[in-house]
Amino acid sequence: MSKEIGITVSKKDDLSEWYTQVVTKSGLADYASVKGFMVLMPYGYSIWERIREFLDKHLKATGHSNAYFPLLIPESFLRKEAEHFSGFTPEVFWVTSAGNDKLGERLAIRPTSETVIYDSYAKWIRSWRDLPLLINVWNSVLRAEIKMTKPFMRTSEFLWQEGHTVHADKEDTDAEVMAILDLYRRLIEEQLAIPALVGSKTDREKFVGAMYTMTLESMMPDGKALQMGTSHNLGQNFSKAFEIRYLGKDEQTHLAWNSSWGVSWRLIGAVIMLHGDDRGLIMPPRIAPVQVVIVPIPYKKEGVDIASRAKSIADELQGAGINVTLDDRAQYTPGWKFNEWELKGVPVRIEIGPRDVSRQQVTIVRRDTSERSAVPEADVINETKKLLDAVQSALFERASRALREAIHDARTFDDLKRVIETEGGFVRACWCTETGCEDRIKDETGATIRVVPLQDEEVFASCVCCGKTAKKVVYLARAY
Repeated sequence: MSKEIGITVSKKDDLSEWYTQVVTKSGLADYASVKGFMVLMPYGYSIWERIREFLDKHLKATGHSNAYFPLLIPESFLRKEAEHFSGFTPEVFWVTSAGNDKLGERLAIRPTSETVIYDSYAKWIRSWRDLPLLINVWNSVLRAEIKMTKPFMRTSEFLWQEGHTVHADKEDTDAEVMAILDLYRRLIEEQLAIPALVGSKTDREKFVGAMYTMTLESMMPDGKALQMGTSHNLGQNFSKAFEIRYLGKDEQTHLAWNSSWGVSWRLIGAVIMLHGDDRGLIMPPRIAPVQVVIVPIPYKKEGVDIASRAKSIADELQGAGINVTLDDRAQYTPGWKFNEWELKGVPVRIEIGPRDVSRQQVTIVRRDTSERSAVPEADVINETKKLLDAVQSALFERASRALREAIHDARTFDDLKRVIETEGGFVRACWCTETGCEDRIKDETGATIRVVPLQDEEVFASCVCCGKTAKKVVYLARAY
């Protein structure tokens, strides 16, 4: 990879290399010494903190609490829910010794936390008064990804949040699943400015051990789908395995119901890939660690105090709740700073030079369009807020337009194969709901049914695979 400071390849010409350069050169992340792992650098972590702040606020407002559970999980716990265990076996890292002593039982390094959490729930829950139990966890999980790795998108360890709740019945669990699904939609669309298709997974693609899985799927510029978040109704499978029972109001003992749900730092990868350009990142203002950077243009003439003027404006913006950085580093030229902050994707840049001072104005530059405008100092707060909203909206509209253009209808299997091979994106097709057709599509095209729409769409053809009567419209794609 080039050691030059800026991005040296075009996103359109080499998306993979472009992505890698943006991740490393913008200061988001670095490669770790162990293959498949990465170091999340301060700038990248600050984006994760913004995502976390949004979710944490809304989860706590709806009665959820944060907790923490052990990293190591006894193998016997995983085996209690056989379907769940078999689904994760190929990805599990195992601890087999402590120092020089061999352990009597292998310990899995957390691939997901259902089993270790539900072991505790079985001790905590006794009656209907203990329900619902609404707990969220911020942690990292490990799943062996050695061959095909990509920072944020596919790594052996990743940061995420996983929610695990316990309910008295299916209705309450269904409500939880859908409420979280909507919260994730708001995060992805309203904060990250990324449109998503919302719906359910097929039985073949659902989370192992779940009754059903709801999902949000987005499309990346290379024509591959990215699963942005999932929310699962686990039914009573884990309650049976871990004996999570409660005494109901009817004085009878009942099995509890569970939901689980999560999003990961994969969301940051989606932001990079979808919004970035040949100069680097473009951060949606609502999750940008730095929303505005102020760059003073040095001027040595006496009587023109650009530095104090820049500091005053920075303080005003900060006081108005805007995340602002004053870049007054003397060792770098303004041009160098412009390029660095564009690489980092800061939505708005404010320049203050001698002409601006004399006219009692500032020059404001949009990162997404490079448009420049002169704004009176008295209006700088209102105009900056308007511009941040405009950038947020423009990014979402641009991404929505790209999503619409990436959806192609297919009526026959030949149409499906042609679109997958030549155009990529989502293929909208009709399906008979038979698993055999789903398997054949995956085997012959590499595409899977990414989502069955939340709102049923009108069937417009026979099954795209077998030609028999179709029952559902689905969206298929190759995926990360």
